[in-house]
Amino acid sequence: MRKHRRHNDDDNEVDMTPMLDIVFIMLIFFIVTTSFVKESAIDINRPKPDQSEQPPSPKRPIIISINETSEIHMNEQLIDIDAIQARIEVARAKKPKASIVVLAHPDAHSGVVVRAVDQANLAGAGTVTVLKDKK
Repeated sequence: MRKHRRHNDDDNEVDMTPMLDIVFIMLIFFIVTTSFVKESAIDINRPKPDQSEQPPSPKRPIIISINETSEIHMNEQLIDIDAIQARIEVARAKKPKASIVVLAHPDAHSGVVVRAVDQANLAGAGTVTVLKDKK
């Protein structure tokens, strides 16, 4: 016969109560000793921009608009297609870094749009952007 050995199935448990007490005491200590600093700030009263007295921005593009009857407008003035180059040269003398935008109506003749882009390129514009008018 075999001898059966008895195993002591005593569960060794660690009592967590003292550790939890210490954690809560540390938490209360840190909450009590923490100092809250209210940061001071400076209120700045900025002036509102006056729309009527703004100087022309060099970042604003030079816009050439072509309507549905293929009429060309620049600065809301009706101009001839052959005058585009001279007008752009004058405008770029005032704003040398300004980009050129051709705003063409979908019903405008494509030949007029191409000639306007060519005239802008002859005026020394690096790149000419062509956009479709939403009107």
